[in-house]
Amino acid sequence: MADQGQGATDDAVMTSIGQATMLLHGGDREEARNRFQDLWVRLGTDGDPLHRCTLAHYMADAQDDPDAELAWDLRALTAAEGIDGEPAPRRTAAALRSLYPSLHVNLAADYLRLRRPDDARVHLDRARAASHVLADDRYGEGVRAAMDRLDHRLRDC
Repeated sequence: MADQGQGATDDAVMTSIGQATMLLHGGDREEARNRFQDLWVRLGTDGDPLHRCTLAHYMADAQDDPDAELAWDLRALTAAEGIDGEPAPRRTAAALRSLYPSLHVNLAADYLRLRRPDDARVHLDRARAASHVLADDRYGEGVRAAMDRLDHRLRDC
């Protein structure tokens, strides 16, 4: 029974993240940021790594300041890496691994916007190294296309 309750809690968190993301994509960046921030506080430092990673990943997209976007993308990567040393449950670990290419692409784009091409190259290389986990689907194609675009932009630097 406890497992069912945890699943319901997990679904509620992901639903809340999804609702805030819809606000973001609908153009209400401020309300999205407010909801993401409230969720971030509720999750706390001991929150589920997948929730923290997903939330930080979207919170980065809600930022207007490039430095703030970088900070949130770094939080997303930190959550995915689970720096606290606690092993993530198998399902969560697999889901987090599947996000690495996208997380690194976002960081590469952040660093490029901040005129730090060397750091951007490091993360683009890490995205490519992790890209073997990407499926041959729309998501995987989108991440690969983003890598190619960043690679092209970095050649011009």
